[in-house]
Amino acid sequence: MSDNTILIKNALILNPNNFEEKKQSVLIENDLISEISDVIDESNVEKIIDAEGKILLPGFVNTHTHLSMTLFRGLADDLSLDSWLNDHIWPMEANLNGDYCYIGALLGAVELIKSGTTTFSDMYFYMEDVARAIDEAGIRAVLSYGMIDFGDAERREAEIKENLTLFENCDGMADGRIKVFFGPHSPYTASEELLIKVRQLADEYNMGIHIHVSETQKEIDDVSAEKGLRPFEYLDKIGFLGPDVVAAHCVWLSDDEIEIIKKNGVKVSHNPCSNMKLASGIAPVSKLIENDICVSIGTDGASSNNNLDLIEELKTASLLQKVSTLDPNVLNSYEAIAMATIKGAEALGLDDEIGSIEVGKKADIILIDTNSANMVPDSSTLTSNIIYSANGSNVDTTICNGKILMENKKLTVLDEQEIYDKARKAIKNLKEAI
Repeated sequence: MSDNTILIKNALILNPNNFEEKKQSVLIENDLISEISDVIDESNVEKIIDAEGKILLPGFVNTHTHLSMTLFRGLADDLSLDSWLNDHIWPMEANLNGDYCYIGALLGAVELIKSGTTTFSDMYFYMEDVARAIDEAGIRAVLSYGMIDFGDAERREAEIKENLTLFENCDGMADGRIKVFFGPHSPYTASEELLIKVRQLADEYNMGIHIHVSETQKEIDDVSAEKGLRPFEYLDKIGFLGPDVVAAHCVWLSDDEIEIIKKNGVKVSHNPCSNMKLASGIAPVSKLIENDICVSIGTDGASSNNNLDLIEELKTASLLQKVSTLDPNVLNSYEAIAMATIKGAEALGLDDEIGSIEVGKKADIILIDTNSANMVPDSSTLTSNIIYSANGSNVDTTICNGKILMENKKLTVLDEQEIYDKARKAIKNLKEAI
């Protein structure tokens, strides 16, 4: 047996592969799950966690966020996306540097760990500094540089170079926890030339693509006016789409576009809280799921959410679909859990490694404490207790890649207070710079 072993015993295991609910023990050796059974030999085990009264499930996967924007939490609330971006966010971003993004990423990582997210997909700037923060934090990440060229050829070359440099320097770093995607921002900020080039390079380098699509009605109107096609019709026409594309938002979709998404195997990242807060609209998630399209969950940035709590996001997603379709059966608790685990892993091309509790998979595991006022009495299923009753503060233990990042609600890797102090100072300096 390895020196680096963790035994989690007496856990209520919730496995999104089959949703069987069993009380069993899990043995972790190094970074992998090595055994799941009723009784596991405790001798020669380095660390034992008694998970009596706790639900064990895969670490959550947040497939769309902008982690460093955690610094901008509450900066510009109650605004439309257009005003939020143009009048507040972009002026603040003009003063960003690598150190600010590093501090913002650490702050976001604290929140992710404390609320049970072990993997996230990020699109932003100064991504090598984000990678540095993730290396320290111990979580898993898919990083992409947000490429915007507005049709400027010189800027296009620089943006592509920036994303490729990120790939060369960071793909596979942090013991393989970091993976790099291309990040063309959207069909309205990235030119056709940039999108076509990204598609070619993604094929050449075997890289995924992370992009915002169809977030607002204005985007539909603008793209339709310029291209004579709706966003997904346009992306399909230029050959951009494929099963390696994760499209965030997907709020305003025609039936034809849903067919295009399905035909191309595009993965969707649903961001209900951000879409609601910015009054962008309601994505037709239940219709996407009915069409066997892979729908995962994302929080978007903390500047438009305003938190990174994926359990809260899942409850919102489920309730929003029910009220918008007037059907209480849609997006049930099983489907919601799958969105944040196995579907999230599938969206990021990581379903061979994470997203379920199986021998041979990475030990990305969280424990949720049921001995809490909002979790008692136990509901009929573990899934409904998590989706409809819990929130991120019920997460007791977070393990990623076989390393304990939080135990008994206390971080074991990052210094919370030091990060909070640095984050407060950073946003004060940024506001003064405008």
